[in-house]
Amino acid sequence: MFQRIIDGISASTGTTVRLTSLAAGAAFALFITTCFLCAAAFISVLEKYGPVPACLAGAGIFFLLTLAAAGSYWGYKREIRTRARLAAEHAAKAAPSMLADPMLLATGLQIVRAIGVKRLLPILAIGGVALGVMASRSVGADETSAEPAE
Repeated sequence: MFQRIIDGISASTGTTVRLTSLAAGAAFALFITTCFLCAAAFISVLEKYGPVPACLAGAGIFFLLTLAAAGSYWGYKREIRTRARLAAEHAAKAAPSMLADPMLLATGLQIVRAIGVKRLLPILAIGGVALGVMASRSVGADETSAEPAE
């Protein structure tokens, strides 16, 4: 049983390492290509306009590359925040369905049988009061956050 789990982890790890090494190789090749293109642009501008405009053109190229990288980073961060918010909303909607789980109900019935109804009633009453207090606090917090700030 454990051997299958270990084999699955080993296979997925091997695949991940291979894909990561391929991505690193592609990134390195892209870096070298970009360096040669910048050098070619620098030499072309240097021959035609001189050293100062060539340096400014090189700085402009790298500035545009930096803007592209920053834009993709900000977009990625926004996408992660959106996914996290949607996952939290989905989890909040799925939480009440946990009470309909047959295994949870069966476990609850076994606990009631083992402890006894007479001993369990005070515990359930205290739990109900605590749940009511928590629910009233969360509703009050939602109402105050919905009001516009002055």
